[in-house]
Amino acid sequence: MRVRPSDQYYMSTVKIGPKGQIVIPKEVRDMFSLEPGDALVLMADKKRGIALQSGGALQGMVKQIFDGESRKINPDETEENMKTFAGEVEKFIKEEP
Repeated sequence: MRVRPSDQYYMSTVKIGPKGQIVIPKEVRDMFSLEPGDALVLMADKKRGIALQSGGALQGMVKQIFDGESRKINPDETEENMKTFAGEVEKFIKEEP
């Protein structure tokens, strides 16, 4: 199933392959200028689901966490866990070309 009401939104189903891989549809790769070899941050939460995001897009969230505002992002998580997460994302962002 694919739904593309505008250039801003896209929805599609994907299947998980035998090695646990998924294919990001071409329309989405084009929408976000994703190229082979680009790295994405995968975030998973049993209550909220799975999300993929570029590291650069997470910079604002990392700043918010380090500024002590992690409750605005995820009120159910401890400050310590949020800072650990933000630290890992920050390392990832610095490694990106």
